[in-house]
Amino acid sequence: MRVAIAGAGKVGRAIARELVANGHQVLLIDRDVQLARPGSVEGAEVLHADACEISALDEAMLSQCQVVVAATGDDKVNLVVSLLAKTEYGVPRVVARVNHPKNEWMFDESWGVDVAVSTPRMLSALVEEAVSVGDLVRLFTFRQGDANLVEITLSSDSPVVGQRVGDQIWPTDTALVAIVRGPRVIAPSADDPLDAGDELLFVAAPDQEPELQRLLGHL
Repeated sequence: MRVAIAGAGKVGRAIARELVANGHQVLLIDRDVQLARPGSVEGAEVLHADACEISALDEAMLSQCQVVVAATGDDKVNLVVSLLAKTEYGVPRVVARVNHPKNEWMFDESWGVDVAVSTPRMLSALVEEAVSVGDLVRLFTFRQGDANLVEITLSSDSPVVGQRVGDQIWPTDTALVAIVRGPRVIAPSADDPLDAGDELLFVAAPDQEPELQRLLGHL
């Protein structure tokens, strides 16, 4: 897979290293000559250019990319890169970094964004996930499908503790995708029991989250 990453700062380089290690062809683009120096990420191509300019994206051969990642520290730049990648080059998958939570509402399909990743929101969600028991925590939003990845850690007084997965009637547009039990990650089957302390991961429609909380939360 060919991936172009706009922004060769710490975030962009970290993404590039992971993708190169997984066997993908990666191009880093940055207008800062220091960040866009050859060899900044072993195995990745580097282009010194402004990713907001069509001429630069032509040189980057964006039309041949399966994924574009807008990973700069400037939300305005990330939006422009996303829009150009989707509308001018038809890139199938555009992932954009959100630096400031107040700008999240703009990072949607109207700006060419398929997946928006808000670092501040993800960190706050992980803090909540670490300390919350019995409360539903939203970890991630899937923009295209209008669904969320949510987590709940079952308290000892949850009404489902001691029951089987197959005995539950989950809300509409809700799927249990994993059970984390200590060091184990379990792909749930109908016969798996639900224990206190289990972390349940669901993909759920936003309007079904209150019902899911009601089913799984404290008595």
